[in-house]
Amino acid sequence: MIQDIAPHQYHNEYRKRAPQPEDYVLIYEQNSVLATEKEGLLCYPKWKEVLQEDLKEDFTYLFSIDDTAFYLLPEKAAEKAAEELQREGMFRPLPIRIFRTAEPGWLAFAGITGYQLKRWYDSRRYCGHCGHSLRPDEKERMMYCSHCGQIEYPKICPAVIVAVTDQERILLTKYAGREYKRYALIAGFAEIGESIEDTVRREVMEEVGLRVKNIQYYKSQPWSFSDTLLMGFVCELDGDDHIRLDREELSVGEWFVREEVPADGPDISLTREMMWKFKNHEL
Repeated sequence: MIQDIAPHQYHNEYRKRAPQPEDYVLIYEQNSVLATEKEGLLCYPKWKEVLQEDLKEDFTYLFSIDDTAFYLLPEKAAEKAAEELQREGMFRPLPIRIFRTAEPGWLAFAGITGYQLKRWYDSRRYCGHCGHSLRPDEKERMMYCSHCGQIEYPKICPAVIVAVTDQERILLTKYAGREYKRYALIAGFAEIGESIEDTVRREVMEEVGLRVKNIQYYKSQPWSFSDTLLMGFVCELDGDDHIRLDREELSVGEWFVREEVPADGPDISLTREMMWKFKNHEL
């Protein structure tokens, strides 16, 4: 999956760290990242390539992978660096979706994780309680308001991925009105006041009208494309197998026997891994 970057190690603890020449700078604009592909491999600008004397300490440390750190620049500095790097022909805007397939995987993971943090920082410039400016904390990844004391942590939304099984069959669906057209498992966000197991039961009932039992946890995955922490579950059909689709959410809902599951191998997503495992009698 996208977070599986071994033997590389991801370090997300927040710290004040001075940039080194070989550290990376992540520059985003809307739904693109400034990067290049050299011999098919993803590459971002390094600190030594965007060094600006007027930056001083006005940059944001994101995280490190092994001993390499990743940073954001302030908005105007990022715009200036992007213009210069593109003018020199070194880098160009690439769509965020490239992170789904780009190699090496550890740089793709860094790119999408940085994008999640960039969106959070952009949306936390002002206090939602009193309207004053928010400031970054010096000791942890947090934005705080010195006027009213409001605290904001990075946005992480809990959600479930659900493999509904009926002996040798699994329920697969397709989303309605989305660009993603492949088969997937049932998915949905947790609501306030419910356990994650209740989220599984509710989402299955809402989307396909089925009851489930014997809910078992599989594994989890950070999914920065949607600021989500995904939790995978396997459960069994409880009763009638007649599918009643929520047409606003899904366009297709079908039962597949193991051998016919349309999965050609695990990729970056929890959904595809679970489908592949079921097809190969491993789930």
